[in-house]
Amino acid sequence: MIFSSETPVDTIEEDLRYLTLLASKYPTIPDACTEIINLQAILNLPKGTEHFLTDVHGEYESFTHVLRNASGVIKRKINDIFGNSLREIEKKELATIIYYPEQKLDLALREELDIDDWYKITLHKLIKICRTISSKYTRSKVRKALPPDFAYIIEELLHEQQNTFNKQEYYNGIIQTIIKIGRAKEFIVAISNLIQRLTIDRLHILGDIYDRGPGAHIILDTLMHYHSIDIQWGNHDILWMGAAAGSESCIANVLRISTRYANLDTVEEGYGINLLPLATFALDFYKDDPCKSFKPKLFPENNYRENDLNLMSQMHKAITIIQFKLEGAIIKRCPNYEMQNRLLLHKIDYEKGTIDIDGKEYILNDTNFPTIDPKDPYKLTQEERELVGKLKSSFSNSEKLQKHVRFLYSKGSMYLKYNSNLLYHGCIALNADGSFKKMKIDNVTYSGKSYIDRTERIAREAYFGKVDSESKLYALDSIWYLWCGSNSPLFGKDKMTTFERYFINDKSTHKEIKNPYYNYRDDESICNNILSEFELNPNDSHIINGHVPVKTKQGESPIKANGKLLVIDGGFSKAYQPETGIAGYTLIYNSYGLLLASHAPFESTQKAIDEGKDILSSTIVLEKSTNRIRVTDTDVGLEIKDQIKDLELLLTAYRKGLIKEQRVTL
Repeated sequence: MIFSSETPVDTIEEDLRYLTLLASKYPTIPDACTEIINLQAILNLPKGTEHFLTDVHGEYESFTHVLRNASGVIKRKINDIFGNSLREIEKKELATIIYYPEQKLDLALREELDIDDWYKITLHKLIKICRTISSKYTRSKVRKALPPDFAYIIEELLHEQQNTFNKQEYYNGIIQTIIKIGRAKEFIVAISNLIQRLTIDRLHILGDIYDRGPGAHIILDTLMHYHSIDIQWGNHDILWMGAAAGSESCIANVLRISTRYANLDTVEEGYGINLLPLATFALDFYKDDPCKSFKPKLFPENNYRENDLNLMSQMHKAITIIQFKLEGAIIKRCPNYEMQNRLLLHKIDYEKGTIDIDGKEYILNDTNFPTIDPKDPYKLTQEERELVGKLKSSFSNSEKLQKHVRFLYSKGSMYLKYNSNLLYHGCIALNADGSFKKMKIDNVTYSGKSYIDRTERIAREAYFGKVDSESKLYALDSIWYLWCGSNSPLFGKDKMTTFERYFINDKSTHKEIKNPYYNYRDDESICNNILSEFELNPNDSHIINGHVPVKTKQGESPIKANGKLLVIDGGFSKAYQPETGIAGYTLIYNSYGLLLASHAPFESTQKAIDEGKDILSSTIVLEKSTNRIRVTDTDVGLEIKDQIKDLELLLTAYRKGLIKEQRVTL
């Protein structure tokens, strides 16, 4: 609605208090008019480029490179800008300078015979790239992204055309002076980082930053400094969030997975958590135990001594048994979780070395249980209780872990609606007939969106709730349930068969049945129902999903339900790459439509620097917009339109004398 001089006074008076506050920011009629003109102009700009990534699982080198090369977008921009005017080797070199400017500059200083000439040529190329990439943004937005040391110079170079006769010497003079005064190196770093920043306008991470790979803490350090980001929690993230909040069962799971994948760097070096008590405990109780089922899963780059692997196996088994006991206590005090089938320690015949599951007897592959009392198998020993207390203290007092988890809470959520897309990590719990499954919490029935909203409130209570309050203790149990419960939207299976995978060789016991959601992901009508449940228009919306790796190698497509649902877990984690056949997906949503980039495995950062070994990315167009998508078509556009309406109200209030201008302009 446009407010004119005919707008009723009583309509304006209702908002007078708000408008008075707004007037402090826009104290005159010209100020309000200028901002309206500015905002209206922004609505006509192309929308910013969004990148969607999921299930990075601590693979920090691959993840960081994908951010630096913008999933191959920067290389394509170089091709578009320079075409055949540069050789392929020159394009590769230019791309690597943008990705790793500090390291490439060190190489250039050692190898180039005429470094000043190299600086001049490189600066001209980088400015040309930066000018193209920044052209879709307002000067104000670009200005805010500029590095302080070079803000004025870069702005001048970006908005002056070097082929304009009157400014050609001025333009060249700036570059020559940068080189002459010895600031070329710093300038190249600054403008390369600016190119990286402007190429991705918004980054979406659809969960599972943690576990398996060695550098989740490094990834989170990177994300904390990212200019525009949101995170949808994954089940592995919620596990670490629970551990940081003080959930003992979550702590045990975190350490079990870390020892399983020989990934103690994140725990010890990343977060400074002392694992000596666990190692000492493991040596005391499992010193002569080969722990065959608990040998860590290793990757070729892992380089551990045999003694270290043996100790890690013993630590792995020790914390696993503690985990089963801690989980047993939760299941007993929360019968509403309906997880009694996960109470297995009392079903073991400790003399025969067998276990009865669902009326069938299975032989255990490991019968050494030195800390289990067959008469009371879920009771922690005194030594185990002391160990759990020490570990809990270490997690609670890890400053860096607490900082990272607070960041996950501040930037994260169970799901997100953004620009007509619904983003979530796991699933929406469905019944066998495709209807939304109903769950009771505190005698209130929830389903679909209301259930996920409720679980998010519980997850926040687990961390921010009053210490030792009944509600916080309840939430700590619930956050563990979100990790592995059958109705958890982050897990999506009937059970987690951890015990069976370790102790029973019969693989039929390892099976975990997925929620019916996964059978319905290719059903367009079900996807439309989900979108409607989340108050999105099914005609122009998509579901973007992670969690379950797409078996590309076996011909599975990430595109489901005629494009309504996109699964973008392509196997960033090396643990999943044998079944996916690729090393991750990036979904790209720019002003022309939706593109999906699939990535080949990344060799190493060092090879990328020394040899220009980029990640090979193949891109397919999923949807192409007939008209270029503008800011006016986005969520940001809706916010801007609301701001324009408010400013038009303020303008009317000024002109009707309801609010006086706060200064006189001549």
